[in-house]
Amino acid sequence: MPLFQSGRKVLPAVRKPKEVEALLTAAFPGFVLLGGHVGQIKPIVDLARAHGKDVLLHADLIDGLKNDEYAADFLCQSIRPAGLISTRAGVIQRTKQNKLIAIQRLFLLDSDALERSYALVGKTQPDYVEVLPGIMPEIIAEVKERTGVPVIAGGLIRTEAHVRQAIEAGAAAVTTSRRELWEL
Repeated sequence: MPLFQSGRKVLPAVRKPKEVEALLTAAFPGFVLLGGHVGQIKPIVDLARAHGKDVLLHADLIDGLKNDEYAADFLCQSIRPAGLISTRAGVIQRTKQNKLIAIQRLFLLDSDALERSYALVGKTQPDYVEVLPGIMPEIIAEVKERTGVPVIAGGLIRTEAHVRQAIEAGAAAVTTSRRELWEL
């Protein structure tokens, strides 16, 4: 997928349509859309596609849409983004069945959550794992090694050093809503 093959290591993450507009003419191959109203999603994805941009939708954050397998089918078949990001196993499995990029989002709060996450990734077999918070280089390396799945670092990425540490730890990419880091 161009998002991960462009040589860019930082993927912009945006929440508002106005932020999307700024990315349409930028040199990014795509971006992460962190929610929005269900009625706004298709026009945004279509507009991005018309500008040659891929969109990864965070399925859990879309207002007006239940986060389940049926919603995943709707998003995959009607909206047709490049892929979906979700914490839910059923959403990841449906995304893979629909042949879109499936990104399993993991909130790593403690050792127990980390172990449960390994079991979840073994069950869902996502294309990528997004680790939150993304400022834990040692854990990024461990997740990559234990799962064999490419890791995306996200959440609390606030500085250039955070981006560099995540990439050096083995992250395939970093997602951030901080504009000052997008050009890295």
